[in-house]
Order: sequence, then structure tokens, then C-alpha cells
Amino acid sequence: MRLDRFIARHTEQSQQTARLLITAGRVQVNGQVIRAPQQAVDRFVTVQLDDRLLQQHTPLHFMLHKPRGYLSATSDPAHPTVLELFAEPLRPHLHIGGRLDRSTSGLLILTNDGLWSRRLTEPGQRIPKVYLVGTAEPVAACAAERFEQGIHLTREDVDTSPAQLQLLAPDLARLTIYEGRHHQVKRMFHAVGNRVISLHRERMGDIELDPTLAPGQYRPLTSTEIASV
Repeated sequence: MRLDRFIARHTEQSQQTARLLITAGRVQVNGQVIRAPQQAVDRFVTVQLDDRLLQQHTPLHFMLHKPRGYLSATSDPAHPTVLELFAEPLRPHLHIGGRLDRSTSGLLILTNDGLWSRRLTEPGQRIPKVYLVGTAEPVAACAAERFEQGIHLTREDVDTSPAQLQLLAPDLARLTIYEGRHHQVKRMFHAVGNRVISLHRERMGDIELDPTLAPGQYRPLTSTEIASV
């Protein structure tokens, strides 16, 4: 919604008067004076007119131990979604920062802070994502070198960023990647002649899945975890 329309909707002022108030520097969004009436605003920002608070944004940041079988979506007619694991009053306010496939388990971040979640998921930020990967066949000896060089993804016609592979067992590895493309881990292992049979995200940047969380449980992020992004 445009800022001038937001002001008109939440006050007794007309949209024309709202534009004058904005250009006069009397409106703040997230503590900053905004003079552009066309500035887009949503429910994830704090809006203030002079000393009058029109909308208060209380940041929410959660980590969830996502179980397998749940969709990273807000709703779905056929499958359970991760939002259903949260207390009902929280559900309308949360969106997902860095989705996981339905068959993938592990660390999932949910928040109402759009700017923060964009920093977490923006490929240009090169935030490492660490996965525990189980494979159908022993991992090829060339896999670590291939991943370090980058794997070409034909659908997007791009090469993945250099990734690090740590072999834990013949068919178990820890992989660190820096993007989050569709089915990226599965496609990377397919490129070296293997198939992923289990996938679990352990970490995003400095935020590591809390080992005390059972599948389906969640907790608020600590101030240190939030500040790490």
C-alpha cells in the first residue's frame, strides 16, 4: 500500500492532505522521515505521524526444527504446513526465510521482519547454509572437487558458487552452499551421479539448529542470533 493511502486510511485526513503531511516531513517509517507519498508500506513496518503511532511493528524471529512431510508454505489443501506447528495467534504474522522441501528436515527460520529475512536469504550476502546429506550410493571421490569448482545448473544456466563437502561416511556428507536454488543440493549430487535420500539443514550463517528442539518444536531467536544476520 502507498504511504499516502495508508495515512488516509488510519487517520481522519484525506489522501491529498496525507501527501502534504508526508512531503512536509511529518511522517516516519521505521524511525526514518519519509517524504515520498508513493513509498510502499506493509504490516512489517512502524509508521508514525508526528507523535502519533499509527502502526507498531514488533519483530518476531523464530527457529523451527522442521520435520519431514511438512510444506514450507502458509497453507495447502493437501499437505500440512510448517505454520500449523506454531501457536495459532502467531500464524498470520509469520513468513518463511529460506524454504525447505517437504522431504527435508532441520533449521527453518520464520519471522515478520521482511528486511531482516531478505538479508538472510539474499544470494549476494553469501550466507552459508550447512546440510547433512545422506546418499543412495557412496559419494564419488571427485565430488568435493566438483562442488568446489561449481556445478552448472542447466535450468538457470548458472554455475553454483564454490561449495565445501566434508565426507562423514561413504554415504553421508556435510555440504556447505551459499545459494538456495530450487532443489539445489539434490541437483548437485545428481550431477556427480548420486541421489539424495535424506537432507537435513543444520545451520544458516551463525544460526545453528538448537539440539534441544525436537522435530516440530520452535523457539525465539536470541538477540545474538538475530544480530548475526
